[in-house]
Amino acid sequence: MTFSRFKSYLRKNRRYAPVFFFICGFIWDTLTLGRIDRLYDRVVLLTHLSSLTACIYLYNLAGDGKWEGTVIGKYQDYLPLAIQFFLGGLCSAFVIYFSRSVSFTKTLSFFVILLVLLFANELLKKRISNKYLQFSAYFFVNFTFLTFFIPVLVKSMSTFVFLVSGALSITITLALITYIYRESPSTRAEISKRKLVGMIGGIYLLINSFYFLNLIPPVPLALKDGLVAYNIDRVDEGYEITHERTSLLKFWENYSTTLYHDEGSPIYVFTSIFAPTAFSQTIAHRWKWYNPAAKSWEITDRINYEITGGRDGGFRGYTYKSGVTEGRWRVEVITENNRIVGIVNFEVIAVSDQSAASSITTLF
Repeated sequence: MTFSRFKSYLRKNRRYAPVFFFICGFIWDTLTLGRIDRLYDRVVLLTHLSSLTACIYLYNLAGDGKWEGTVIGKYQDYLPLAIQFFLGGLCSAFVIYFSRSVSFTKTLSFFVILLVLLFANELLKKRISNKYLQFSAYFFVNFTFLTFFIPVLVKSMSTFVFLVSGALSITITLALITYIYRESPSTRAEISKRKLVGMIGGIYLLINSFYFLNLIPPVPLALKDGLVAYNIDRVDEGYEITHERTSLLKFWENYSTTLYHDEGSPIYVFTSIFAPTAFSQTIAHRWKWYNPAAKSWEITDRINYEITGGRDGGFRGYTYKSGVTEGRWRVEVITENNRIVGIVNFEVIAVSDQSAASSITTLF
């Protein structure tokens, strides 16, 4: 297909082209992105964000005839599609990375926002030329990108690193808005800078609120495996873990969430946490027991340990507890500032001996 025929095809199908380019960005990242600390992944995401920045700049000056008679002028009608493609590429990357870290807790809410932004095709295809929407979406993806890109670079995550990420993202966005506003008379006539800055500030406060309420998954950390066990032994090949055999009726479970407990024996919880290479972080297992009388979860223990990133299967570690009461338990895998990496839920059934158990040993 020649380029002229391709242009004709796009012209005839203009209604569906933005959706097509948005989906293309998602498919491309799904097939190519792997580890968040891999050089290829970082180059791809930086390319997406840089290209999105350039396309927004070019598009907003196109209305002033800035590119007439230039090579850019020949293709300026396709700039909204390019914006759609790179925005889709970034959102899909975020969905991929955050899906590996999100747990089905309150952190799911931020993940839902990413999904809504990713699949809001009807809104985007009709309004991608809206400059308020452009800059708002740009700031959101810019801020989200930096919240996990900066920790990967500095090999650590903390509230200070998050605040630095936010300050950098809002500086970049406001610098782009200011430059375009100064160079483009049509943009000055179309939008109110005060209103736009107010919208950006609102998004900034929203993301900060999500962070301090622990509603943002702690990317780049991700829980790879988590299970409750009868016993754990450290061997040369890794960890030999004795745990309950999974029921055939519960085919959706990777590991059994039931444990038959003989009073006096300790209970172990093993986790494997992915972290980028040379990434250092303090992690805690926060043990909780559900009190049926009070109908609430009670914290019984918090046990800290250090992890170091780099292993594809995640950094392996475990904690254990004696004197466990029968009932529902959960071990929350959390960071120093109580952000949830993942949760291991299980039920303890008290027995006089473990004859009811059907245990197996797995090497991790």
